[in-house]
Amino acid sequence: MSIDMFKRRRARRGPAVILIVTLGALALAATAGAHARVSPAVSLSGKLQLYSLAVPTEKDGLTTTKVVLTVPSGFGIDSFVPPPLGWTQQVQQSGSGQNAVITRATWTGGKTPTGQDSLFQFLAQPSSAKTYTFQVQQTYSDGSIVNWSGAESSDAPAPTIEAKSSLGGGGASVLTIIALIVGVLGLAAGGLALLSRGSRARALA
Repeated sequence: MSIDMFKRRRARRGPAVILIVTLGALALAATAGAHARVSPAVSLSGKLQLYSLAVPTEKDGLTTTKVVLTVPSGFGIDSFVPPPLGWTQQVQQSGSGQNAVITRATWTGGKTPTGQDSLFQFLAQPSSAKTYTFQVQQTYSDGSIVNWSGAESSDAPAPTIEAKSSLGGGGASVLTIIALIVGVLGLAAGGLALLSRGSRARALA
């Protein structure tokens, strides 16, 4: 194989390698960071997209029984994926009709054990390009509360996402694919969780 041919093949593999490496980094970040998080962390403003809220149960021997999400201004939630089995969802909004804006979502009744995440998903659209900061309140089975509302360096940082007006140049397609894959994986994880819990419920019945 000539040097020129090798270089051409190597160049063609570039975007694929970047995609694989970036997806690997995203997977590691998701598993390594035991914090409440909203993903994808980067998305396009003015575009409807699937988002996931994951809240870890960190206290030994307890379960997460309630999660409250306060929605930042300008982050428009269109609709919700049905919550996991056992959870009940309530929504607060301002305005009415077509002008209604969802300001808070509350999930109760679940029992997420230690080491697992409570996962909730929704379709939403950031109105402008900026950083959006969410407030998340988590209640444990012993009545203790964790407010995920601190600075990034704190023990309970507030989840944030960055909305961009464009993802820029040739990298746009790669980042868009990553965002879509993360969204699909999140939806698949939610579906698998529902199926798993449903199977356990039938087994215990």
